[in-house]
Amino acid sequence: MNQNPPVVAKDPKMVRRAAASSFIGSVIEYYDFFVYATCAAVVFKDVFFTNMTPLLGTLASLSTFAAGYLARPFGGVVFGHFGDRLGRKKMLVLTMMIMGIASTLVGVLPSYETAGFLAPILLVLLRVVQGVALGGEWGGAVLMTAEHADSRRGFWASFTNAGAPTGTLTSTLVITATIAAVGNDAFVDWGWRIPFLLSLLLLVVGLVIRAKVEESPEFVVAEDRVTNKEIPLVRILKSQPKTLVYSVGVGLGAFIFQGALTTYCIAYGVQIGVPRQSILNALTISSFFSVFGIIGWSALSDKIGRMPMVIAGSVGIALWGFALFPLIGTQSFPMIVLALVVGQAVIHPMVYGPLAGLYTELFDTEYRYTGASLGYQIAGIGAGISPVLFAAMMSANGGTSTVSLSIVIAAVAALSIVCIVKLGETKDRALSTVVATDSAAVHS
Repeated sequence: MNQNPPVVAKDPKMVRRAAASSFIGSVIEYYDFFVYATCAAVVFKDVFFTNMTPLLGTLASLSTFAAGYLARPFGGVVFGHFGDRLGRKKMLVLTMMIMGIASTLVGVLPSYETAGFLAPILLVLLRVVQGVALGGEWGGAVLMTAEHADSRRGFWASFTNAGAPTGTLTSTLVITATIAAVGNDAFVDWGWRIPFLLSLLLLVVGLVIRAKVEESPEFVVAEDRVTNKEIPLVRILKSQPKTLVYSVGVGLGAFIFQGALTTYCIAYGVQIGVPRQSILNALTISSFFSVFGIIGWSALSDKIGRMPMVIAGSVGIALWGFALFPLIGTQSFPMIVLALVVGQAVIHPMVYGPLAGLYTELFDTEYRYTGASLGYQIAGIGAGISPVLFAAMMSANGGTSTVSLSIVIAAVAALSIVCIVKLGETKDRALSTVVATDSAAVHS
């Protein structure tokens, strides 16, 4: 460890501004991302995959949703590299522009009936672009806040993660309002385009807010930012490969569970006869409360540590995974609300909230954007593949039992516990201190 890290001057006002900017930016990015998720679950099979059976159409539609997640690690590497070289702020502006433009273009795509196979091909391409943009967004937003903070790093960094359910909430409200305004049939026919077109307006708002935040002080004073020309990804793979692997595993359980809560449950509920609007209303309620769960549990992690929170949350995920689908299967609205609120607003945030502070604390400043982004985004693939995996598993067993789905959730949650134990506690680590090797990172 470096015993004399550089003195970093930080403005208390700027951390609040950075947190607000990261929160709003994350809301906008995840609004775009989850408008797509909702439409993939309930609309796109009727617009882009009309040549397939309903079940195969749903599976194909969810697969395009997963494509965005698969692209996110690539975005984390690309934007992380330049974020570690050129600065966090420049990349945040660029990723927001890319996401907003891609989402707007989804709103003007032709349907399968109009353009044939070109329509789903363009849909997948734009989804990949969305994924690349979001892959670069998260790391920069978290670092801009955490690296401005003098204390309560987990609390301040969590505002980026809190933007995710707020974006989900906003997307659900906009979709619900659109359905109410034009009717369900018209929404499937053309109304689904409206939420995507609104992305252009949100893009302008986000860019104005981001312009007011100064560059990260930790980045500005980083010791070898200019002199060390080695590629950030190469440095991570040489000095902290185990840390990177464990960082993926520690978040994987939360993301598998997130995919079940926010995407697969919509498709599952609709397929078993739950009114689409009931599922969306329950998701709206749970998304609202999850904002407070993320910030609250993250603040607690500043006091008791990241490890106890992640372990407790992972145990909760493993257990609640067996209650989630049976509760939805009752087709009772109060039971569906209970299933999603406990899952998304209480249990999931215990892991997901502290991840922002945790990933920030695992890597050196000179390659932190790359390391944090890559670990988080590879883990995030779990949220993209779990809806597809669960749909395929249910198709294979004829839709008769969800127990196998719950077993998968529990197994991955157990993996997260193993990985956080391997990483050890990080909440007291100074960001300016150099983490030289895996042994220092994992056991300090």
